[in-house]
Amino acid sequence: MSTPDRPVPTRELIDVPAVEVISRAAVMLMSAAAEQLGLGADDPEHPDHRDLGEARILITALAGLIKASTPDLGPHAAAFRDGLAGLQGAFREYSIEPDAPGQGPGER
Repeated sequence: MSTPDRPVPTRELIDVPAVEVISRAAVMLMSAAAEQLGLGADDPEHPDHRDLGEARILITALAGLIKASTPDLGPHAAAFRDGLAGLQGAFREYSIEPDAPGQGPGER
């Protein structure tokens, strides 16, 4: 815990394992995509904010990161793939004109 007389110790980026950096990036992309889809709203069916264009970009980036790093994520890869699939499903559900099969964000 940080106090004025005792700051929180920081880690040098070089000391952070690569898998942790990848995992943190994936979690950030997932969280940002969920927010852009309105999934964090009290009523996800009628959120104050939903931006499918931004969500598409984030989901596509997440898919690329997961695809590229799956061999290194070990047992955590499945959870990230499941999260990606959930975001892709929500994107399809909220799209007025759904993409053709295989053409949605992160599906190519």
